Amino acid sequence: MAKAKSVFSCTECGASAPKWQGQCPGCGQWNTLVEAVIEAATPAGRSFAALSGAPQGVQTLSGIRPREESRQPTGIEEFDRVLGGGLVSGGVVLIGGDPGIGKSTLLLQALSRMSQARRRALYVSGEESGEQVALRAQRLQLEAGEMQLLAEINLEKILATLSSLRPEVAVIDSIQTVWSDVLQSAPGSVAQVRECSAQLTRFAKQSGTTIILVGHVTKDGALAGPRVLEHIVDTVLYFEGDTHSSFRLVRAFKNRFGAVNELGVFAMTDKGLRGVSNPSALFLSQHAQAVSGSCVLVTQEGTRPLLVEIQALVDTAFGNPRRLSVGLEQNRLAMLLAVLHRHAGVVCSDQDVFVNAVGGVKITEPAADLAVLLAIVSSLKNKPLPAKLVVFGEVGLAGEIRPAPRGQERLKEAAKLGFTRAIVPKANAPKQPIAGLTVVPVERIEQVIEAVRE
Repeated sequence: MAKAKSVFSCTECGASAPKWQGQCPGCGQWNTLVEAVIEAATPAGRSFAALSGAPQGVQTLSGIRPREESRQPTGIEEFDRVLGGGLVSGGVVLIGGDPGIGKSTLLLQALSRMSQARRRALYVSGEESGEQVALRAQRLQLEAGEMQLLAEINLEKILATLSSLRPEVAVIDSIQTVWSDVLQSAPGSVAQVRECSAQLTRFAKQSGTTIILVGHVTKDGALAGPRVLEHIVDTVLYFEGDTHSSFRLVRAFKNRFGAVNELGVFAMTDKGLRGVSNPSALFLSQHAQAVSGSCVLVTQEGTRPLLVEIQALVDTAFGNPRRLSVGLEQNRLAMLLAVLHRHAGVVCSDQDVFVNAVGGVKITEPAADLAVLLAIVSSLKNKPLPAKLVVFGEVGLAGEIRPAPRGQERLKEAAKLGFTRAIVPKANAPKQPIAGLTVVPVERIEQVIEAVRE
């Protein structure tokens, strides 16, 4: 038996240290080093090295002939959109989210549809028994077809099953429950998660099996375990949404085979997750009559334009004025208020300002600046904006309106949903008119204020 030894690994960056210390030597974070007991090379450990295959010689880049990766559709359109068109053979996908958000439900639905399409699919359950998974499938009224199930948490047994069955797609639910005989640390520890993920990734690259890993998240919403886990996989997806709401968002933060920041929108029903074909309807409030403090923004999530309602409430402050934003960056709100005061003469220094993106969506792009300012001006003056108006554009500190990417696609989406007027940066003005849509190009924040007064 090889002699065991202890090392201390950082839960944030994965750096190692020979002894415990308060600050990580790699990333500088405090109290992130945890102990892991590992062994030197063992017969079982040496068997893993064979999975990497024979080493390849040095090649010139011009001599390599790349081939287009074929896609395997999952049968769920919104899921395929986030993946970049479907699953890639040999790819490794990591999906994380809060407990009960719907990760296992979505993957079970996807494997069920793929098995119906006569694709070999394996579901490895480390948190639930086979009976529990079968009960969920029955509750969701899924046709399991030839989908295979393995309730196991030992890595060596999982790899042996994968080598024997050679499925096209395998789901590991979850990676935090899997443990290896090579390591003596407990399942879920940094060393176990890192080693098990590395071995499963190596198997996927060698065999061509697509592996989907389900990961736990911390209380801050980040994936639990070492950050190296996000680096070794090909795609990282996050499940977002409030458990008290029926809507779920799946967002891609990393994708080696497709676009990042893609967004898939789902609705949770009694028969599982259902894709939403028109997500803009979720983020637009239906007012019986025009109200002040409301402005519609055309934002861009990956390749998809979305219409989101931005609401603002400006009220007299009692004491220190408060600035609160939900779904938008708070520091940017303070900057926009300063620009509004300096270049448009609109004073909010004695007012409480609250801004909200309807529907729980999070908007990070600066193209939301113009919608935020117009919603604030509308609420401050208690005057509704013109009906069927959409806007987008970044506001600079000098009061200029900067263009946003994919402006043509945003305008076409707004026109398709029945909007008749748009205020956009001058650089985004279309060269050819868009049927049913009047475009007002602007260059300065002063021009925007004048445009809504007309």
